[in-house]
Amino acid sequence: MSSVATAHQLAGPGAARAAARRRARMQSGGRRPGWVTYTLLALVLLISAYPLYFAFLLASSTAPDIAVNPIPSLIPQGHLMENIERVFSSVPFWSALWNSVIVAVSVSFTTVLFSTLAGFAFAKLRFRGKRGLLAFVIGTMAIPPQLGIVPLFIVMVQLDLAGKLPAVIIPGMVSAFGVFWMTQYLTEALPYELIEAARVDGCSMIRTFWHVALPAARPAAAMLALFTFISSWTQFFWPYIILGPANPTLPVALQLLQSSYFKDMSLIMAGVVLATAPLVALFFVAGKQLVSGIMAGAVKG
Repeated sequence: MSSVATAHQLAGPGAARAAARRRARMQSGGRRPGWVTYTLLALVLLISAYPLYFAFLLASSTAPDIAVNPIPSLIPQGHLMENIERVFSSVPFWSALWNSVIVAVSVSFTTVLFSTLAGFAFAKLRFRGKRGLLAFVIGTMAIPPQLGIVPLFIVMVQLDLAGKLPAVIIPGMVSAFGVFWMTQYLTEALPYELIEAARVDGCSMIRTFWHVALPAARPAAAMLALFTFISSWTQFFWPYIILGPANPTLPVALQLLQSSYFKDMSLIMAGVVLATAPLVALFFVAGKQLVSGIMAGAVKG
């Protein structure tokens, strides 16, 4: 009989709850974190959040004020809405926002789907050349993406996709990191017994993937979707080359706020705040899922 059950019988439910808390602390490695740990965590949080708050301070100022005081006070000024209206009138913000949403959602969905398919094949299927092919996929992560810009641009021009959103979506439909991540996760999280049971029940390999592997990969897939969404949302180099100012995504549209001879930092920072706000909201909504996905994908000793 466990100590919790014994305490419940002898001393009542209050003592049982106390015994359960003590047991949980012992299983988690001992005592609870002290004030030093929380102070360090708060300091790291403040350091991480200050650049965003600094951008917010600049966005609420004016260009003459920033020229006089490049480092503004910690109290926001009252020009944020004015600068936001200037952003809306200076660049095609809403069309750029819609383009970014289409690109980020499409790339995230296809990356998760194809990476999970490839990860399932590398983790649980047996075929000739599996190890070498996986090593080749991982090795492509060492190649700088800038080396493939010229041939990729030529291909997109020949396919008549220059200036169109598919030219940004198609190259990002799968990633080497996504394949590696899902392979590592499914190797540990998906036992062969479940696959064999599904095959005995008459499931095809695709149905086995859809009904067995995909639900098991949900935590890691959620983490991969979040990171892919953020990467696609903030991507600038390739959309700037293939789309240009006629049909921009949000980072490309923000670049249009800079003039050749004068940079209005209040205007630029207002655009940065507008572009960052959806990502901050996404972290607030899906932060718990992100942490659980990272912990679920960690290697357990």
